[in-house]
Amino acid sequence: MYYCTYQSPLGEIVLTANEKGLSALAFQTGQSPITITGLTENNSKFTEVIQQLTEYFAGNRKHFDLPLAPEGTNFQKKVWQALTEIPCGDTKSYGWIAKSINNEKAVRAVGTANGANPIALIVPCHRVIGSNGKLTGYAGGLALKAKLLMHEGAQFKP
Repeated sequence: MYYCTYQSPLGEIVLTANEKGLSALAFQTGQSPITITGLTENNSKFTEVIQQLTEYFAGNRKHFDLPLAPEGTNFQKKVWQALTEIPCGDTKSYGWIAKSINNEKAVRAVGTANGANPIALIVPCHRVIGSNGKLTGYAGGLALKAKLLMHEGAQFKP
C-alpha cells in the first residue's frame, strides 16, 4: 500500500492506493483520518489523482475518472457505485440510493454503507442528504460537507 498527502483548499487529504487503484481518500481533520503507519510514501503513484483533485478544486472538473479499489462488502460496493452516479451539483437521499440498487427497504443499511465509504469526495458520499433536504452526517464533519456542496453549486438546507 502506498500513500501521499495533498493540500486541498479545504484541508489536508491523505490518499492511499494499491496496485489496482485508489483505495482511500480522507480529509485528515475529519472523524476518520487515515493512519499512514506501515504504508510507503510514493507521490508518483498519485500523479493523476492529484491532477484531477486540483482540477476539481479549481472548478474545472465535475467527474473523476480514476481506477478505484475500495475494500468492502458486495452491498457496500453497490452503494458506492450508486454514489458515483450522482452528478456534481446534485444531491440525492438515502431512499433514492436504496431504490437505485433495487433494495428500497435498505435505507438504513444504505446510510451505514455511505458512512463507510473509504474514498471520500471521489466517491461522492457528501452528495447524500436527508429526504427533507437537510445535511446529514459526514466523516469530514457537516461544515466540510456544506463547503463541498457549495463548491459544487448544490441545493440543500443548512
